[in-house]
Amino acid sequence: MSACLPIKEFEKQYKDHVSGYHQWDQKDHADTWILFEKNIGKHLSIDEVAVTNGELYTIVTNKAGKGGKGSLIAIVAGVKSLDIIAVLKRIPEEKRLAVKEVTLDMSNAMDAIIRASFKNASIVTDRFHVQQLVSEALQEVRGALRRVALQEETAAILQAKKEKKIYQPLLFENGDSKKQLLARSFHLLFKTANKWTERQTERARILFKEFPTIDEAYKLSITLRGWYENKTNKELAQKDLQNWYTKVEEKNIASFIVAAHSIKAHEDTILNYFNNRSTNASAESFNAKLKGFRALVRGVRDIKFFLFRVGRLYG
Repeated sequence: MSACLPIKEFEKQYKDHVSGYHQWDQKDHADTWILFEKNIGKHLSIDEVAVTNGELYTIVTNKAGKGGKGSLIAIVAGVKSLDIIAVLKRIPEEKRLAVKEVTLDMSNAMDAIIRASFKNASIVTDRFHVQQLVSEALQEVRGALRRVALQEETAAILQAKKEKKIYQPLLFENGDSKKQLLARSFHLLFKTANKWTERQTERARILFKEFPTIDEAYKLSITLRGWYENKTNKELAQKDLQNWYTKVEEKNIASFIVAAHSIKAHEDTILNYFNNRSTNASAESFNAKLKGFRALVRGVRDIKFFLFRVGRLYG
């Protein structure tokens, strides 16, 4: 009867004798950076991900790889621009100058990395990060009103106790109290009206009637989403974005004014979306695969060996 090799011993044997890890030409610096310059392409993505213990790594990928072998260009420890630029500049200049487009989030640091490393590339700020910014502004409006409702309810409960009465909140026709209405509206505000369920439609009707500011904020959020989905011409998109800024100023909702200022600061790269309608979804997908692999190998005990295996899969 053959004995089974203990899993830790199996892992050690695989690492030391089978994998080729000790012959890897990037082993010495793998905990700081790894680079696969042969995977450079014309359309890239850059993003950051927490690889282990919350430590962030910056990852550059080639969209043409479609998340498989040949996708990974570089993984660099940290998010410091100068460190990442230094690694990317190891790629021959003629290859870097051939890059046409790079998608990224709203990070100024990543913008600086791309401008220094791929000087001919068009920079595209990911639409979903912009939409998230506006959705957060909408939820901030809802959250502030919910806190007020919670304070009001707490005061009413304390007053009822003082008067030795049983507190009974006022309920809307759908059975929600004011506090519940605001809490239970969280998810529906992320959706367009045609995707609401029957109950969500009723809840939204009550919500917008009782809280007109949320109604106005929701319309601003949906308008920006529609701007992305309906516009095909960059010039028209720019004109409509200016109109959206005007509406934000008219409504004078603090969280939306902050969001609009941030969008205006990134306006040029946001509008570049309408050149090819490119997003950073490929980078988000790659990051999800990386996290999935991390879970499969039950965490990262040896960062160098982990990145070696990532390189074998995607490099």
